[in-house]
Amino acid sequence: MAERVVVTGVGGILPMGGDRKSLMSALRAGRSGIGPLTRFDPGPFRVRLAGQVDDFEPERWIARHRLKRMDRCAQFAVVACRLAFEDARLEVGGGLLRARWGVSCGTALGGFAQAEAQHARFLERGLGGVTPSLALQVFGAAAHSQVAIEFGLAGYSITNSNSCAAGAVAVGEAFRAIREGRCDLMVAVGAEAPLAPLTFGAFELLDTMCPEGFFPFDVRRGGFVMGEGSMALVCESRSHAEARGAEPIAEILGYALNNDAYHMSSPRPDRETIAACMRAALASANVAPEEIGYLNAHASGTKLNDATECAAIRDVFGAHAQRLTVSGTKPFHGHSLGAVGAVESAICCLALHQGWLPPTINLEQQDPACDLYCIPRVGVERRVDRIMKDSFGFGGINACLVFGRAGG
Repeated sequence: MAERVVVTGVGGILPMGGDRKSLMSALRAGRSGIGPLTRFDPGPFRVRLAGQVDDFEPERWIARHRLKRMDRCAQFAVVACRLAFEDARLEVGGGLLRARWGVSCGTALGGFAQAEAQHARFLERGLGGVTPSLALQVFGAAAHSQVAIEFGLAGYSITNSNSCAAGAVAVGEAFRAIREGRCDLMVAVGAEAPLAPLTFGAFELLDTMCPEGFFPFDVRRGGFVMGEGSMALVCESRSHAEARGAEPIAEILGYALNNDAYHMSSPRPDRETIAACMRAALASANVAPEEIGYLNAHASGTKLNDATECAAIRDVFGAHAQRLTVSGTKPFHGHSLGAVGAVESAICCLALHQGWLPPTINLEQQDPACDLYCIPRVGVERRVDRIMKDSFGFGGINACLVFGRAGG
């Protein structure tokens, strides 16, 4: 029999606070962490906004000798996991190996920004100017490996780099590993530290970012605002959680992953594969469309993607689409690429736990092409039993998750 999978802790590093209390406080207050980009000189760019983490002090959580071998992305991941373990009331570290505990990490770029900074030093000073541990900092699985080392997680571990869907895939793969009996506990973490000139500029060249702000579903939308940070979710088999007396926040019910097989940056016009991914997630969860009470949309703020996502929702949910509550929460924290699906998954779990649904904070003039109820500006007190989370990424990657209220 497949194991049931529950989420027992969440924790993160975000522009507006990532632990459970500060995250919910910001969401309820409508307080965004997006502001002027100051990490580097934004003068050469049209876009000068970002979701920055400005008060991050990793030495509060990580020993200095360990920090020397971590880039900012890995530091985010390790600290987010520590906060999530604390939220789940779990003792970790201390040299104890846990053979049935593992890590599932999502990051689109990993240590790319660190490689960018070190390349500048290499050009200026030669190889002697480069940090000796560079090769250990920038490979794709560096963050998940650092998490495993920090907390003694010796079980099944994996990193995916499925672009902007990577965080959701991290949660989905953790769910699968536990459901299939490979692990008792997985920490699912999305992490990204992309705020560096070349990395930032590459996205501006694609014309995917909006200089004026982040406006999902709105007629003013013209792209996203880039963010950074990390979010971790402690996922356990229900039997493991019950044995230690843990109180679940939510349950993961279903997961699906597919590809448009169409274009690197544009969705299929017929949205057939997006709809197929949503239907597969519902089937995985054994949930009917009309049981979904809230959908946390990918809502990247681009003209084409928001309209296509809304059309796919209408395709899948039919008449129920007009009763469905939808929102896009990226304007709170920015689009942190491979981390953002994990951030939004945590928001979904907290929405179920607290009976409160977060808004689309900058939605003032809704586009008729996005004609769903997208919770404009202010969240709503509403208890729902089932939530869907959409995540889409470059390369046509589609990931969908279904969450349920704990005990529901």
